[in-house]
Amino acid sequence: MLEFTARFATAAEIDQWDTLVTANPNGGNLLQSASFAAVKKNYGWAPQFLAFESADYTSYNLALEKKFPGLGRLWYLIKGPDTRDVAHIPAMMEALHDFTRRARLNVFAAKIEPDVIASAQARAVLAGAGFIKVPDLQPNDSTALLDISPEPNQLLRNLHSRGRNAVRRALREEVEVVRPEATEATQRALYELMVGTFEAKNAGAAREFAYFRQFWSEFASRGQGRFYFVHENGVPSVGAFVINYGTKATYKDGGSLQKRSQYGDSHLIQWEAILDMKELGAVQYDFCGTPPSDKLKDPTHPHHGLGLFKTSFTKTVTDFVGCWDVAFSPVRYKLWTAVGERVLRQLYTRRTGQKFY
Repeated sequence: MLEFTARFATAAEIDQWDTLVTANPNGGNLLQSASFAAVKKNYGWAPQFLAFESADYTSYNLALEKKFPGLGRLWYLIKGPDTRDVAHIPAMMEALHDFTRRARLNVFAAKIEPDVIASAQARAVLAGAGFIKVPDLQPNDSTALLDISPEPNQLLRNLHSRGRNAVRRALREEVEVVRPEATEATQRALYELMVGTFEAKNAGAAREFAYFRQFWSEFASRGQGRFYFVHENGVPSVGAFVINYGTKATYKDGGSLQKRSQYGDSHLIQWEAILDMKELGAVQYDFCGTPPSDKLKDPTHPHHGLGLFKTSFTKTVTDFVGCWDVAFSPVRYKLWTAVGERVLRQLYTRRTGQKFY
């Protein structure tokens, strides 16, 4: 069994954080990035930059920290830890527990959500280590992934026929995709499309504009994110924000007018973004969220419509193992699950108007 140690990253490592994270065994995740850490720092979380070391490899991971009176600290290893093998995760968490105990950091539990594809074997490893399965937090714990490594003509042929036909028709009808700079006007245009889409689909409320403004600005300023729009009658009708992080690209945010006449416009935006991300070195495109594979055809699922659109590019839905809790202090973790998390989430939302996670 491979052994690990855990520690805080050095200042020099934090300075080159994105380079180190994207060199992880699974290529890292945009939610472990320096950009995302900067966003969450302004929204109730303290970023902690961690390194897990073994004889074979080092994995760099972002942990988001919240402090709670009487309980201590909760660490959320968002989309982590990044590991070569799911069998390594118990040893990594043992190393993390040992590190936090020796350093007297008062961490009572860690939430993990590794990018490990769901399987009976993977779930058995995590459950067998005493980890507790909890509700998933991230939209792409089930998602549509597209291999974009083939050359463009072959890649277009590889798309699901629904997506391929929509892209080709939009190209024939000369639908135009534009790539504006990340100005506040650009950001507000996308936000308005997103809010309208949320309302039309009864998909709940979007976070406030300030959150997205910082999120988009952080990634765009580092050359890790681009805006895409199609206009109709002089106004934005479809918009998207796509992130390139290492060899992975992610369709992070998007929205559209519900009544429009240009067929295939939303598909063409995705196709143009895919080609751009491919040029930037990405080999995988994440459409960022679908219903789970066993609920993909369920019309009552809140993401049913999104799932139909995203699987018009690739039929396959990938389910990951999702979110698990690792209790470092069983007594305090029991208090957290019994009343602490529910009450503190409600208080935080009432006080700030923001989402807890």
